[in-house]
Amino acid sequence: MDFLMSGLAACGACLFTNPLEVVKTRMQLQGELRAPGTYQRHYRNVFHAFITIGKVDGLAALQRGLAPALLYQFLMNGIRLGTYGLAEAGGYLHTAEGTLNPVRSAAAGALAGVMGAYLGSPIYMVKTHLQAQAAKEIAVGHQYNHQGMFQALTKIGQKHGLVGLWRGALGGLPRVIVGSSTQLCTFSSTKDLMTQWEIFPPQSWKVALAAAMVSGIAVVLAMTPFDVVSTRLYNQPTDAQGKGLMYRGLLDALLQTARTEGIFGMYKGIGASYFRLGPHTILSLFFWDQLRMVYYTYTK
Repeated sequence: MDFLMSGLAACGACLFTNPLEVVKTRMQLQGELRAPGTYQRHYRNVFHAFITIGKVDGLAALQRGLAPALLYQFLMNGIRLGTYGLAEAGGYLHTAEGTLNPVRSAAAGALAGVMGAYLGSPIYMVKTHLQAQAAKEIAVGHQYNHQGMFQALTKIGQKHGLVGLWRGALGGLPRVIVGSSTQLCTFSSTKDLMTQWEIFPPQSWKVALAAAMVSGIAVVLAMTPFDVVSTRLYNQPTDAQGKGLMYRGLLDALLQTARTEGIFGMYKGIGASYFRLGPHTILSLFFWDQLRMVYYTYTK
């Protein structure tokens, strides 16, 4: 039940934030390995990107990749939040005095995130491909032209085999390790502190909401550089053997991006990242916390 509630909470958040994920993906691919000022900026900022995509690709394009996004959130966060919830309920994250141990919390969050992200990596790759697809006049990054999630998975599997479906998985893990450990550690720590300080009434939904808001800011600051290179690793073109043609791996992608686009290139699309990750973190953690509270209240 912990895994089911976690997956449903993440899917609920994804319905609201997927358009922001589409915008974020395209802004991260815009000007890939190009020096600032040497390429046409189709998307000047988050709001301009929304207008441009809606005008050129149509409003439906803002929900592009929704099916794999929902499936990925259910798999990844079902495992991640479910595993973390079990560890928390089992008392493994607290000291003998009953206070939360930040190191254990961060480690549990990172481990749970790795498990979920690696399993869902093929779905995340297809999601990235679909969200990057655009009309020629506003296209950024490599264009795969998939017809849908199942067609894409079948096509990649037939062309590159089972290994090809997990291309970019290792490069995407640091993104999840940093993001998951930061998110769950700051959420649990902030919630624990607010409960101790009695800022809100006991069991109030405001405690979870405020903790999730703090967690959202921390996640965006820590994860954006890894998110940028992860998107690019998943979306890069490949040769006949399924080997990436632009990057050899995570470190190479980080170095190339920093060298050609500067430090701000590492934070490309941070505005879109916050508008996506912030609400998604807040909604998923809030839904997760409330679902668990309702479940445990009525099953005791």
